[in-house]
Amino acid sequence: MKILLDTCTFLWIVEDSDQLSDTARQVFTSADNQVYLSAVSTWEICLKYSLGKLPLSQPPAKFFPAERNAHSILPLDLDEAVTLHLPDLPQIHRDPFDRMLICQAIILDMVLLTPDNAIRQYPVRTVW
Repeated sequence: MKILLDTCTFLWIVEDSDQLSDTARQVFTSADNQVYLSAVSTWEICLKYSLGKLPLSQPPAKFFPAERNAHSILPLDLDEAVTLHLPDLPQIHRDPFDRMLICQAIILDMVLLTPDNAIRQYPVRTVW
């Protein structure tokens, strides 16, 4: 199964946070799954980092490759086909980062690993 991490899920994995559910932890660690971090999430984290709202253990250019490698997470680019699906989404959630992650999961047939109840209202497969 192809798993797409929500931004907060990625950060909780990196921190080994208790906020990860047991199911999320199992899905993330299963050798049967390919786990991806979207460029959308790196963009969101970099934005918050540059505004001083999210401290990181090292600058983003080092943080992302190091943490993805340490946790066997693959990078996922954002492409045009995904962005063109955005107008088809209902206006349930206003967060542009979450909306792009939803589009990626739908178009690329992925499961979104997220605790966000608003995301679950979309026609997207989720696990938590």
